[in-house]
Amino acid sequence: MKTKNYIKNYCLIEDNAVFFNNKMIFESEGATFTEFIKEAYKILKIEYPKFFKMDNLSKLAFLTAELILRNETKVDVENNIAIVFANKSSSLDTDLKHQKDIQNKDNYFPSPAVFVYTLPNICIGEISIKHQLKTENAFFIFDCFNVDFMTEYTNLLIASGKAEKVLCGWVEFYQESYKSFVYLVEKEGIEKHNKITVNTLYN
Repeated sequence: MKTKNYIKNYCLIEDNAVFFNNKMIFESEGATFTEFIKEAYKILKIEYPKFFKMDNLSKLAFLTAELILRNETKVDVENNIAIVFANKSSSLDTDLKHQKDIQNKDNYFPSPAVFVYTLPNICIGEISIKHQLKTENAFFIFDCFNVDFMTEYTNLLIASGKAEKVLCGWVEFYQESYKSFVYLVEKEGIEKHNKITVNTLYN
């Protein structure tokens, strides 16, 4: 599908570092993910108390998306931005914590706070609640970042008029191994939205 869509902004979080439009804006060497994500939240001046109740996948997705969406006006956001995410492990990191809570029949105390996050698309819900998004959203599971699918699907959403912009990318978290690459696609921007550009920025 030939389009003239562009990537307006993009954000990459991995290896205890945060990059925005290819510029490192925060790094915390030697920290655990929990330490790193809390410090990033404070340093980047994000104010959303519910953040601390989220599971790790949602914290990762939320922080990445927040850096992109906080410069969008409310008029631009509410009914215009769709979300399309993907990863490999789904919500397995949280699923294992929930399984640990329920496997002991003599000490059966499953945590509702954990159970809430045993679906990967909950992270999309957290972003949508914060920014009052009321548009299309989807979370796909692939063995690796499927650039072809993500690019075509995003372009289709815009071409069909279901969204004017699409927040999309790869958000993976499993046992301290993580990577989040999220970008905003629209009809104007800084990079042409095509498979080559997306793959280059991701890697």
